[in-house]
Amino acid sequence: MTEKILKATHSSVVRIGNFEIPCHVLEDGRRILSTRGIMKSLGRTWRGRKYSGTQFPVFLEAKNLNEFISNDLATVSNPIRFYPKTGYLSEGYNAEILPIVCETYLKARDARVLTQQQMNIARNCDILIRGLSRVGIIALIDEATGYQEVRDRLALQKILEMYIAKELRPWVKTFQDDFYEHLFRLRGWQYRPLSVKRPSVVGKITNDLIYKRLAPGVLEELKKQTPRDDKGRTKHRYFQRLTEDIGHPKLREHLASVTTLMKASANWGMFYRLIQRALPQYGKTLELPFSDKEIEKMDVIEDEQVVDLREGQA
Repeated sequence: MTEKILKATHSSVVRIGNFEIPCHVLEDGRRILSTRGIMKSLGRTWRGRKYSGTQFPVFLEAKNLNEFISNDLATVSNPIRFYPKTGYLSEGYNAEILPIVCETYLKARDARVLTQQQMNIARNCDILIRGLSRVGIIALIDEATGYQEVRDRLALQKILEMYIAKELRPWVKTFQDDFYEHLFRLRGWQYRPLSVKRPSVVGKITNDLIYKRLAPGVLEELKKQTPRDDKGRTKHRYFQRLTEDIGHPKLREHLASVTTLMKASANWGMFYRLIQRALPQYGKTLELPFSDKEIEKMDVIEDEQVVDLREGQA
């Protein structure tokens, strides 16, 4: 079977201590360190390929290292050919090989089996291992190449896929009466449990307290996927778009937490301070504390304007 050679979507140099190693992110998301760069950081001379008769990379081919090589090496020991963003066909290794190599030399050094030349490599490994970990090396490469922005978008997309359902769920009562009862109490409004007539600002407050704090990007995605009628009203409840296994249970859990904070608060200012500390909005940093007047200014209160606001709809 012909090897499929991938291209790098991002390329740069990762700096660890005094060392600089060319790094890349391939089309399939794998993070790669240049073989030459690894060799140079270890203080080894580049030989271009494995020695014959060994299954280990060239920088681990010495027999006195064998017993110290972790089983984890098997998953990252094969060289990877790829095309960098600029330049010719190159070779590298999965980035997670570097800490494994360093750990191997340091274990062998502790066992006092290294040659004098290998002791020089171990000293370099000591420097490298202090500057990275198996998780840290991924973060360093993502930052150096700019892939972190792509990574964040992909992570957000995964969150939205977990929370937002492709199919509209049947209506099930989700926002319980005590949520509205305590919301009205804290706002100083008269609560009529049998009436659906509520101040129009309740929708904005619901978005603030619930959907903006549920998970990153959820409110924006719900708005995109919720059609509106010719009067601009949403045709179904936002919570009907949440997934059965994750989105809806998380909403119920969040609602319970918000309602508990409401019950524990004597006024709106106290409650808003509590929710800002305990359940802050995603992607928004607010400086605390606020005065009650400052908190009041955050809302556009329209007590005289009422709408037929269907349960739980923002």
